[in-house]
Amino acid sequence: MIRPYLNTDCDALLDIWLSASLQAHDFVPEAFWRDQLGAMREHYLPLAETLVLEQGGTPLAFASVHEGRLAALFVSPEQQGCGLGLQLLEAVMAERTRLELDVYQANGRATDFYRRAGFEVIAQGHDPHTGQAQLTM
Repeated sequence: MIRPYLNTDCDALLDIWLSASLQAHDFVPEAFWRDQLGAMREHYLPLAETLVLEQGGTPLAFASVHEGRLAALFVSPEQQGCGLGLQLLEAVMAERTRLELDVYQANGRATDFYRRAGFEVIAQGHDPHTGQAQLTM
């Protein structure tokens, strides 16, 4: 089931975000992700429009949109490859005519996922927080 974010989801979504971030972004120091937990809890999740994909009452994935941009799409590492990310992306896209996102260029799995979903690169740059090359799609 896909549903809107509830405040009670916060800890579960932070666990998904951190474990998936560490797995997908091994080119960024682990300390960076751990240092972002407070900002995720206090700013990013509360300010974004977030959808949660749950099964049996347990959140397995989430997608957040902020100011018309896909700010987050994270699937629990144990659940990746099962189509949950695509279900969430389709739910987010169903409510919009246009959607942009930034993705690290070194995250080939994510860039391939977004290309398969119909996204195209419209700009290239660097993340000011990590210095990593990123693509705007």
